[in-house]
Amino acid sequence: QVQLVESGGGLVQAGVSLRLACLASGSTFSNYFVAWFRQAPGKARQFVGRIASGAESPYYIDAVKGGFTISRDNATNTAHLQMNRLTPDDTAVYSCALQRPYSGYNTVLYWGQGTQVTVSS
Repeated sequence: QVQLVESGGGLVQAGVSLRLACLASGSTFSNYFVAWFRQAPGKARQFVGRIASGAESPYYIDAVKGGFTISRDNATNTAHLQMNRLTPDDTAVYSCALQRPYSGYNTVLYWGQGTQVTVSS
């Protein structure tokens, strides 16, 4: 049994930054990859990126490269998604998830509840 609690969503103006947090409990956090997903209204859920358990660099889809940064702190069982230069196209519900190491990008063991990010023009 694992629980993921997300925070940091909200309403922001286009061009500014926002940082989301994901706090995990109930298991050994460092055993997993941490992935971020987003789902805009009327659209399918989209994989955004993930960070491995070890020293590998995070992986991102092309749409967010250069603007989004994923990090983790295993001492506090916390992961973050730093989002810079936000646009209205980034408006979505953002969710964190734990993955078995080296599984497929869309293969998830545990989901967070999601947090709403709204970017106004």
